[in-house]
Amino acid sequence: MPELADMRLFVQTVATGSLSAAGRELGFSPAVGSKRLARLEAALGTRLLQRSSRRLSLTDEGAIYFERCQAILADVEEAEAAIGRGSLGPRGVLRVSSPVALGRRWIGPVMARFALDNPGVSVHLSLSDSVVDLIEGGFDCAVRIGGAEDSRLVVRTLAPNRRVVCSAPAYLADREPPRTPADLSTHDCIVMTHNLSGNADWRFRPVSSPASAWTTVRIRGRMVADNGEQAHDWALAGLGLVRRSIWDVMTELGDGRLVEVLPEWTGESSPIQVVYTSRRFLPTRTRQFIDLLVSQFASQPEP
Repeated sequence: MPELADMRLFVQTVATGSLSAAGRELGFSPAVGSKRLARLEAALGTRLLQRSSRRLSLTDEGAIYFERCQAILADVEEAEAAIGRGSLGPRGVLRVSSPVALGRRWIGPVMARFALDNPGVSVHLSLSDSVVDLIEGGFDCAVRIGGAEDSRLVVRTLAPNRRVVCSAPAYLADREPPRTPADLSTHDCIVMTHNLSGNADWRFRPVSSPASAWTTVRIRGRMVADNGEQAHDWALAGLGLVRRSIWDVMTELGDGRLVEVLPEWTGESSPIQVVYTSRRFLPTRTRQFIDLLVSQFASQPEP
């Protein structure tokens, strides 16, 4: 039967992306770590990790075993805590992924509160506008705009979300605001794309006619970034129109640093959702954190 120490090594290897790094954190030399991982795979009769000179990746069997190991180790940690302190408080490391802007404005503060309320938990927050693989990255959950297309993931909606086009008042000081989506072609636009192509398709339909067909406008950005926060900063500096999730610009729209244009037109709705790998094998720390996220977003007025 596999030993808990070997399970911990396996989980830590996936979380850090390196057998050597996992060994250092757990007090194993690389040679001992390699032998322990080989012993674990031999005991299970299957390969858990594909190894190359550059990276480690989970096999299909490894992904299933990783999910189960996370839950088992979390239960063990909580059982040990119950004996030591008479408490069943969550333990371990909570690893969360989030888009940059949403993470800084909303998810980071929730994680700070969770850490204060649960001293037995360490929190790791990864901010990236790219969609990460939860299992390969060793994350407990991820907050996303628009949810997940991966059928392996459980999805829980946190809040509705719409995209708005906005700019700093200074940008519109000597320009006529766009009245229709077609007018965007005469304006400087700030585009956020992962491949820095400079082009993006923005879709709209009239607020007064939500059942009407979408109007698609090809945007050619003068300012292009692969990071939403940079695009946000450029808009605040008066460099053009930007399309952002309402949750990313809510504060600035409220205090006047940004103003919405095309208010009679609505963009596509992309709800804010939290995704995770299993409802059945969810560690207590992850379940409680997700519940806190839900309550925090529910307490906000709908934008």
